[in-house]
Amino acid sequence: MGNVLQRLGHTFLNPQILAKTLPTLLKVGLPNTLILSAGAMALGLIVGLCIALVLLSRRMWLRGLGRVYVSVFRGVPHIVSIYLIGQGLPLAGISLFGGNSYLYAMLAIGIVEGAYISEILRSGVRGIPTGQFEASKALGMSNAQAMRHVIIPQSARAILPALTGQLNLVIKNTALVFLLGLQAGQRELFAIAQDNSSNYASLTPLVAAGFLYLLITVPLSYLVSSLDRRMGRSAGRVRGTSAMTSALAGGNGVGAGTI
Repeated sequence: MGNVLQRLGHTFLNPQILAKTLPTLLKVGLPNTLILSAGAMALGLIVGLCIALVLLSRRMWLRGLGRVYVSVFRGVPHIVSIYLIGQGLPLAGISLFGGNSYLYAMLAIGIVEGAYISEILRSGVRGIPTGQFEASKALGMSNAQAMRHVIIPQSARAILPALTGQLNLVIKNTALVFLLGLQAGQRELFAIAQDNSSNYASLTPLVAAGFLYLLITVPLSYLVSSLDRRMGRSAGRVRGTSAMTSALAGGNGVGAGTI
């Protein structure tokens, strides 16, 4: 029994290996993971907003193109998409960032996440009760003003928890960019942990990286739950406002989803 526990300790929680690995994980891996996540999420929001507008277009062919984009990047495994974008573009001679694999990693995750975020944004806009847009038009607003002052603020209440949850997934998906061969100073948590696990013949570095991921993702998960509860409590007030503006519009109209 003692030998089994000793082997388990060496494999999963070796204090000496942990002491050698943890400083690099904290000083290099953790900041790079957070930077990659923030950059990829920002790019994903931009891409997602553009695709969401395409999906909400009145032009069928344009909606079709947007649906193809979403279906492809939601249907293909993340690891395949990241590899094809991060490695494929430089191999094809499209050197957007030269030899900087760090930025290619950010681009790859952002493009993939844009497909998921576009559906979140589209659903948020579609969820606005019919009559909101017509009520805005009755008040003399243009299409852009209606989206800016009426539709987007109301849909933001619904999509904020989902976007926060998506950020959680982005953080975990940064572990896939080890495929792109990042430089020593650009490696994220998983890449550093994997290298050290191979060097020391122990999974202790991977366990340490897992705990650091948990320190980031668990509070975000609780934040999502908290936002969901707050959105639920404010739903009555939002419905009251929606009813009032719908009454102004006569209860009819094309709705936010067909702008």
